[in-house]
Amino acid sequence: MRLHTYTWGEGDRVALLIHGIMADHRTWRRVGPELAARGLRVIAVDLRGHGASGQGPYGPGDFADDLVETLPAGAEVAIGHSLGGMALALAVERLAPRRAVYCDPAWHLPGPAAGATESEGPARLAAAKMLSREEISALNPRWEDVDVDLEVASLAVWDEGTAYGIAPAFGADLRPAGPVVPSLVTTADPSPLVPPADVAELRARGFEVRTVEGAGHTAHRDDFGAFMAALEGWV
Repeated sequence: MRLHTYTWGEGDRVALLIHGIMADHRTWRRVGPELAARGLRVIAVDLRGHGASGQGPYGPGDFADDLVETLPAGAEVAIGHSLGGMALALAVERLAPRRAVYCDPAWHLPGPAAGATESEGPARLAAAKMLSREEISALNPRWEDVDVDLEVASLAVWDEGTAYGIAPAFGADLRPAGPVVPSLVTTADPSPLVPPADVAELRARGFEVRTVEGAGHTAHRDDFGAFMAALEGWV
């Protein structure tokens, strides 16, 4: 599938931005212009089922193949958040950026609790479709009002079927065996997806890992300055 994209800046040096589940390119509203100000042409996608891109079918491989179909190979840097980090890891060998950044990547989603069905995790994600503006704000107290409004707009066009499409990832270990290109992993503080044991293992596998102190899962919205500081030397 050819994905909808949004571009900031111009020139030959390219940065790629890949959002997480429920969001779309608008989640990068501050990151995109900042990278463009550093001389990069920044291309942000809407993954299938998100934003203005087409819908279904859904699966980790589908998200990755779409990136390869849509984005240019050989970028200066590719940045993927959460689901975007999962998809980027599956596409990075084909996209061949010079560097990759995985922001709280969805590589090790928890499996169902004892006695629960396998659909429990996906169902919890899908239920977010119905979150009100007030609930979004309460869940993300550090977000600016504009980010809350953009999340409302993103949820309105998000196909919650994407949550069920990644059901096989729950309880699976999708951590890469090692970085295909020089790679940074940024984590929340604490991270719901990258626990301390995973941090140690990822470092042992050759990834650099940095924590965005005090930030939640969507660090680039929680604390933009700290998030950009965590990327120092990588963008």
